[in-house]
Amino acid sequence: MKYVIKTQECGYLFKNGILKKILFAGKYRILSMSGWELKITEMTGKVDTKGLPAEILMEQPEFASRVVRVQIPDDCIGFHLVNGVYRQVIMEGEALYWNVFEKNEIRLVNVTGTEMTEEQVPAMYRHLIPVRLYKRFSVGEGETGLLYIDGKFEKQLSSGTYFYWIYAHEVSMKLYSLKVQQLEISGQEILTSDKVGVRLNILCSYRITRPLELMQKTDNVANLLYTRIQLLAREYIGGFRLDELLAQKEEIGRFLMKQIQGTQEEYCVEILHTGIKDIILPGEIRDIMNTVLVAEKKAQANVIMRREEVASTRSLLNTAKLMEENKVLYRLKELEYLERICDRVGSISLSGAGNILEQLAALALPKD
Repeated sequence: MKYVIKTQECGYLFKNGILKKILFAGKYRILSMSGWELKITEMTGKVDTKGLPAEILMEQPEFASRVVRVQIPDDCIGFHLVNGVYRQVIMEGEALYWNVFEKNEIRLVNVTGTEMTEEQVPAMYRHLIPVRLYKRFSVGEGETGLLYIDGKFEKQLSSGTYFYWIYAHEVSMKLYSLKVQQLEISGQEILTSDKVGVRLNILCSYRITRPLELMQKTDNVANLLYTRIQLLAREYIGGFRLDELLAQKEEIGRFLMKQIQGTQEEYCVEILHTGIKDIILPGEIRDIMNTVLVAEKKAQANVIMRREEVASTRSLLNTAKLMEENKVLYRLKELEYLERICDRVGSISLSGAGNILEQLAALALPKD
C-alpha cells in the first residue's frame, strides 16, 4: 500500500505492533499483509503518540531530537511558550510537544512560595493561571493593606496590585483606608435638665493612623467611636437646659471633640472634627418657638415703624421751622402745592386784572 508523508508530517512504522522506525516526508510502499503498519501524524503542537508510551517514542533518536518533553512536578506549573509567546498553563503530568516548525518551550514555576514576582510570571500573562492557585489583592490610593500568611502578619502593603500563591499557604489581607472618614451619630434622644426630649445628630471626622496596631485591638473602630461619642453626649448634654443647649451648640461640640481626642491614641486614629450637626425639637416645642419667633419679629417690625414715624415727624417739624423763619421758602412751598392742585383741575378762569399768583392762591387756599 502506498503512503505519502507530507513535509509537516511523520509516520510511526510498526511491525506486528512493535515500533520499528520514524519516517519523514516522502513516498512509501508498506506491505500491510506482512504485518507492517504506518500511522501518520502532524509534527506541530502537542505530540500525538497514537497510543504509544512516550518512553518508547523517545528511544527513537529521530523523534527525541524533534520534541521537547518536560515532567511537571506536583509543586509546579508549566508555562507553555510558542515562539516566545505564552500560550497556556500545564498543571500536572507530562508535557510533550513538537519542536520542528515552531519553538515550543516549557517553563516551570514553583507555586509553593508566597509572592508571585514579575520574574516568575509577567503580569500580562497571569490571567492564564487558574484562579484557585493564587489571590489578587488591590490597594488603592490613600489605602494600606495588612498582609497575613498562614495567620501571621507578614508586611504592610502600599497602593498597588499584588499576586500571592495560595497552593501551599493561606494568604489574606485586611484593607484599611487612610483617608478622612466621617462618622454620623444620628437620632440620639436626650432629655435636657428641664425635661425636654430632643434628638441630636452628631458628626465626627477621623483618620486611621496606625492600622497594624488597630488590627490587634478591634475589627471596627467606627463602632468604638460611635459608642464613645454617644455616651459622652448623653452624659454631658443631659445637664443643659433647652435654651442653654441651643445657645451653646458650638461650645458643646468643642467639648465633645476635646474629650474624644483624649482617646484617639487608644483607638489608633486622629480626630479631626466633632460637632453637633442638628438639634431636632419635639413638635410642641417647635410650635411654641415658632410662635415666640413670630412675636419677636412683629415686635421688631413695630419698633422700626415707630422709629420711622418719629423720624418723619421730626423732619416735618424742622421743615415748618425753616418756612416760619424764611418767607421766601414758605412762598416756594406754597407754589409747589398750588402746582399740584392745578394739575388735578380741568380749567381755571382768571380775570385780567391783578396778580395771577394771588388769584390762584385765593382760589386754592381757604380764606380766614
